[in-house]
Amino acid sequence: MLTDRVTFNRSSKFAALHLALMMVATAALPALAAPTLTVNAANSRHAISDDIYGMNFADEALANDLRLPVRRWGGNATTRYNWRVGMTNLGNDYYFQNFPDQLGGPAVLNGSKSDLFVEQDRRTQTRTLMTLPLIGWTAKSTSPRSHPLDCGFKVSLYGAQQSVDPYDTNCGNGVKTNGSTNVTGNNATDTSEAITQTFVSDWIAHFISRYGNAASGGVAYYNLDNEPMLWNSTHRDVHPAGTTYNELRDKTWLYGAAVKAADPGSKSLGPALWGWCAYLYSGADNCGPGADYTSHANTYFVPWYLQQMQLYEQQHGVRIVDYLDLHFYPQANGVALSPAGNATTQALRLRTTRSLWDPSYNDESWISTTQSGGVAIQLIPRMKGWIANNYPGTKLAMSEYNFGGLEDINGALTQADVLGIFGRESFDLATLWDPPSSGQPGAYAFRMFRNYDGTGKRFGDTSVSAASSDQSVVSIYAAERAGDGVLTIMVINKSTSDQASTVTLTNFQAAANANVYRYSAANLGAVVAVGATAVNANVISATYPASSITLLVVPRIGVAANCSLDVNGDQQLTAGVDALLLTRYLLGFSGASLTQGIALTGTRTTPEAIASFIGNALAFDAFGRNPPATPVATADALVFLRMLLGVPNGTLLKGLSVPSGAQFTDAPAVRGNVNGKCSTQF
Repeated sequence: MLTDRVTFNRSSKFAALHLALMMVATAALPALAAPTLTVNAANSRHAISDDIYGMNFADEALANDLRLPVRRWGGNATTRYNWRVGMTNLGNDYYFQNFPDQLGGPAVLNGSKSDLFVEQDRRTQTRTLMTLPLIGWTAKSTSPRSHPLDCGFKVSLYGAQQSVDPYDTNCGNGVKTNGSTNVTGNNATDTSEAITQTFVSDWIAHFISRYGNAASGGVAYYNLDNEPMLWNSTHRDVHPAGTTYNELRDKTWLYGAAVKAADPGSKSLGPALWGWCAYLYSGADNCGPGADYTSHANTYFVPWYLQQMQLYEQQHGVRIVDYLDLHFYPQANGVALSPAGNATTQALRLRTTRSLWDPSYNDESWISTTQSGGVAIQLIPRMKGWIANNYPGTKLAMSEYNFGGLEDINGALTQADVLGIFGRESFDLATLWDPPSSGQPGAYAFRMFRNYDGTGKRFGDTSVSAASSDQSVVSIYAAERAGDGVLTIMVINKSTSDQASTVTLTNFQAAANANVYRYSAANLGAVVAVGATAVNANVISATYPASSITLLVVPRIGVAANCSLDVNGDQQLTAGVDALLLTRYLLGFSGASLTQGIALTGTRTTPEAIASFIGNALAFDAFGRNPPATPVATADALVFLRMLLGVPNGTLLKGLSVPSGAQFTDAPAVRGNVNGKCSTQF
């Protein structure tokens, strides 16, 4: 409010008068109109990657509930994990201490913690993203498995320190008692043993022996270590110097090649950088241009890294980095990895999602102080630009991110906004760090996209254009769902007041009613099935409660039971069923291959029934041939597919050859002919 800016430093009488005048002026202002919302099902269409809904270390119950697509084994403690004995070093997370899978338990090769991680993923049909070491060290195989444990800075060796482990008082934090000077000159072999890329090759071979290779359902993804530009902090007992451009390139070439040799079908993610400074500069240069930067032609690190990975492929014929992986933790105070906080912090958290995409949003953190005029991070477009200019074809990943507040509705709103942005912006893979427990609001943000009705129904898988006149108040995301062809619309009211908004649909034949599901502060323990709301002339008018996430599930208008285009007899015409079945049939598919991978409902669900219904396919003639002739996949079926996908007249016939004898030769006429068969309006 405007009154927040007033400082009452004069007489109380003047202050009271000033406040009264301001209240009168404010009361005279008209109420702000709620944002208008639009969805165009024909524009900005692209597939949404299932892997954007991933998490790090999600428990099995939550993974099952969310049908979790990908789960990451990552973080500082995975950099020196010794898979042969089930032992890791915790780095500066906890006194640089070697810690076994099970305190006091035996060394285990088969059935180690990493094996159990993969086995959970197999039970939940989740793809595994496993972090591999590039640092060149792993926890010593001979380290004790119970207290006292090995550690990087023993007091008995390196003197008194600022802090010690209360359970192992000989283990210090590596900082001298003055609290500002690091202990140096320690011996890396106190905790660790040197490794080469063979260590990684053998680990992958171990996974393949137990679970098969990536192509047969084994470990699908490998992270090329974790936040290497911080090794001189997180693992300074073995890597005290800052990581350089060349060091990380050389290690990636060695270890990345080993991964591809061991399992060519797996996908690799790198360089898993911690944040803004590391995107631009090496660990050796810290957070600004230094000798390492200038010796590499004043090129920011990520573009240079991509150039080097492309160079490797050009020289060796093998792509060793499939995904550009950058971590993102908003740097604004009180946001990432933090509780919801006060109203100011909560509003800030909701704004920070704009750093993922918005070129007009200057980041509200120290990052904007590094450049005159502030810094618009616009991370996803920035990543796409770096890739396009330096290594085209590389995919986008964010194996760690966290916007905080997941215990609160504010964090749920923010998380839902992030997931919507990932889908809209064509992101490829993301795994939330420090995921919520199953009952926390943050988990319900995922449920709205992954299992909103408790039976596995999901947000759509083909993103379509959705826009809000004020994204800061109400954001909107939309997608069509394969199989049943429904349009799913996620509406997030970020404001603290109800918003009465209209959603106008174009290029989608909506049924008379949409089903509504909602998560809000009114019930933090469930996604509520609100019921049906009317769709009038392709407009949905509704009130979205303050601080709420609402999903509108809009069916396509049905067709008559005797519709000649309804291949499976479910009284719906959809691209992923009817058009796909027709295309396969006209291409010669038969038997199980005709229906493979298609979820069929309706009166015709077997290959035989489908083939019999299509028959000579004359009913699917889009052009009105005279004399009648059998339609073809590359003309009639393609027109049918494009119409069901909402393709406009301008491109409906693009690239097609109009057949001889056609009565209908332009797009409007062809569309009218097809729509006339079942009284549709596609």
